[in-house]
Amino acid sequence: MTVDTAVSVAPPPTEVQIPADAPVARRPWLWLSLAAVGVGLAMYATGSLTTAGLANFRIIFGSLLLQAIPLVMMGAFVAALIGTFVPASAFARLSRLPEPLQIPAAGIAGFAFPVCECGSVPVARRLVARGLIPSAAVTFMLAAPILNPIVIVSTSIAYRGRDVFWPMVLGRTGLGFVAAMVVGWVIGGRAREGFLRQVASGDLSECGCQNEASACDCDHHDCGHHEHEPRWKTFCSYLAGDFAYMGRFLIFGAAVAAALQTLVPQSVLGSVASIPIVSLITMMALAFALSLCSESDAFVAASFVQFGVGPQLAFLVFGPMMDAKLAFLYNATFSKGFLRTVLAVVTVVTLVGTLWIEVLIG
Repeated sequence: MTVDTAVSVAPPPTEVQIPADAPVARRPWLWLSLAAVGVGLAMYATGSLTTAGLANFRIIFGSLLLQAIPLVMMGAFVAALIGTFVPASAFARLSRLPEPLQIPAAGIAGFAFPVCECGSVPVARRLVARGLIPSAAVTFMLAAPILNPIVIVSTSIAYRGRDVFWPMVLGRTGLGFVAAMVVGWVIGGRAREGFLRQVASGDLSECGCQNEASACDCDHHDCGHHEHEPRWKTFCSYLAGDFAYMGRFLIFGAAVAAALQTLVPQSVLGSVASIPIVSLITMMALAFALSLCSESDAFVAASFVQFGVGPQLAFLVFGPMMDAKLAFLYNATFSKGFLRTVLAVVTVVTLVGTLWIEVLIG
């Protein structure tokens, strides 16, 4: 089936532009403020609000930010380049491959398009609308936030100088690629018709991506959103928006990680970390709750030194594919049952894969 035929069968839904001053854009800052108050109250209640406790919190929090912010800026820069200069029609070439090759090719394409997990959802929606089989589009959506070069570099920097450097870098990349393809194969040959929900761009903007490049079903070269705007302005708009969005979740994640390291006794963390299955599930649940950007989550995972390679890998593989903000995005974008499928498959693959990696490396 050619791209033109597919589009005629399942035309992309009409998008409704979300106002720039919509309340959803301010919600993450409210979360951050509430989190800061919560951390302060927790430190006060546990007696950690001392000079030593505050110093420990400040050191961990500051070190995480100093290491991760340059990588977040780099990711926002590359994503802005793609949003400004790469048309969405470039992805349609995948649909010309034989269907059995589209799933692995879509996963490998994650290396070339460094988009975060939030931005990959509307990209996948756009791919399906333009003729790509749903299984291949979903494979790209899940693989790109883990396989893209920015994430690989940030993971390398977070674990540089450690004995587990190669297991963490290669394990995250390999297991992420496998998990993405398994989900694609489970999705199978679902028809394009009915796979996408008829939604407004406001629903997709729950993740915080307010620019048209990530929220509309076409690219800015074709849909005319920036028809009269210079490209340098478009680039700066994307760069500022992406950096602000990823940065606030980095601050939130770094604050929670520092608070856990300060508030929770090391003996408690050590006891949880020593139980194989419980430690994996704990780190996966933490990744789901924190909803970090994949370009900075390695620095948060690396701070949990009490946990071994398996739990940290579980955090780094599960989070970019299944977290709180993605749950809302999946449910609002794809057909009924999609969220349950992704949650079940990613959970099983992550648990089995990280257990085997722990066994192999001891």
